[in-house]
Amino acid sequence: MVGIVYKSTGSWYHIKADNGKFYECRIKGKFRIKGIKSTNPIAVGDKVVFDIEKKGDEETGVIKTILDRDNFIVRKSVNLSKQTHIIAANIDQVFLLITINNPPTFTTFIDRFLVSTRAYRIDTVLVFNKIDSYEIEERAEIMYLKDIYTAIGYKCIEVSATQNINIDKVKYLMVGKTSMFVGHSGVGKSTLVNAIEPVLDLKTKEISDQHKQGQHTTTFAEMFDLSFNAKIIDTPGIKGFGVVDIDKYELGDYFPEFFALKQDCKFNNCLHLKEPHCAVKEALEDEKVSWSRYKSYLQIIEGEEETEHFRTDIWNEDDN
Repeated sequence: MVGIVYKSTGSWYHIKADNGKFYECRIKGKFRIKGIKSTNPIAVGDKVVFDIEKKGDEETGVIKTILDRDNFIVRKSVNLSKQTHIIAANIDQVFLLITINNPPTFTTFIDRFLVSTRAYRIDTVLVFNKIDSYEIEERAEIMYLKDIYTAIGYKCIEVSATQNINIDKVKYLMVGKTSMFVGHSGVGKSTLVNAIEPVLDLKTKEISDQHKQGQHTTTFAEMFDLSFNAKIIDTPGIKGFGVVDIDKYELGDYFPEFFALKQDCKFNNCLHLKEPHCAVKEALEDEKVSWSRYKSYLQIIEGEEETEHFRTDIWNEDDN
């Protein structure tokens, strides 16, 4: 039988078959996917072939084959630097949830995620959540960020899941597609999903007052069928995002504003670092390219881990 993985708990997979019935399935032996050293060989969204096994009245499945993926989202595994974790596969679009505080979403995280989705040809929408809770300065920061990302071609939506602001705009973009919701713990993913489809009633938790950090409510990625001809993949909160297997000479191609200027650089293989007559550096000096975006680029190309101080850098490019 052929089906789609709706949930993975590590040892068992909840799979919806072509006949519309759900089966609990497992894998036998070790799965190897060519070119990928992954902690999870099978991900939510994967299309798989499986056999049915009967034990008394109970029917379970054994996964035999993973069908070719259209795309997938992958990041470095925590504490396993040489391995990767596939978050989900066969995704039409991603909604990246961003909050200015409680918890803060830093530009480094945004940019790393956008590099990965662009590398794997997945459309990404930036969703600025909790807009009903911000003061004037925080509203100004949202507008600043929206200007940066709208200018380079990303769709940006301001929403409030609790006040039902612009939920209809998100739903409109989801019709007929498989969408994944991603963000730090506490940005309001589950609350937003519940606003979009209240019958799901996903668990939510308040922000921790002690550390102003989100608390994990989703422990595994899970796909849900929605009532308006859409699928959604809800994911665990992501603390950091390690970019995987992108050659330094290709990295600039995944920054659309850099790619647009590439042909004007003196050297075809310009890394936009110290090369003479670099169109990206010239645009940076002319403030036609965002300093925060360029600093994210430098951090990735130099192999640095994601840090949190880049939030202030969008206001002052001289900060360290």
